[in-house]
Amino acid sequence: MFNSDKTEKPKTLTGSRLRSYAFALLTRRDYSQVELITKLNQYAVNPEEVTKLVEELAEQNYQSDQRVAELTLASQIRKGKGLQRIKQTLKAKHLDAELITQELEEVDWLQQAYQLKIKKFGEEVTKDQKIKAKQIRFLQYRGFDMDVIMKAIARTSEE
Repeated sequence: MFNSDKTEKPKTLTGSRLRSYAFALLTRRDYSQVELITKLNQYAVNPEEVTKLVEELAEQNYQSDQRVAELTLASQIRKGKGLQRIKQTLKAKHLDAELITQELEEVDWLQQAYQLKIKKFGEEVTKDQKIKAKQIRFLQYRGFDMDVIMKAIARTSEE
């Protein structure tokens, strides 16, 4: 009888094949330690071997949570995300926001929010409450804090 359940792929990677697969993954993109361990454990025979390998790769700087955090921050800022959304993304990647605390503090969140508001709604400071509410919701969804949002939507181009 045919079994419709998904069958698990046989776990076959050990030793040098596991190492090669880890390098193949890391050449495509950077992974956090947790992400890399999860990926490798899908095919590895021995989970302890995976953990040891990932620690070794981190020591040799082939894998770096710091680098992943910095790249994620840069990518999220380019996409117009605010502080809260960036922290959420870092958490999803199992990274600690403390890795990039200094970089997070150096970002001008008001300027980011203002540029996003201009791009979407223009430079005009509106008096219409419906439009203001729409701007607030838009910037909240992007992950900006309320005090930054209020300053950004009230800001004029001369400021």
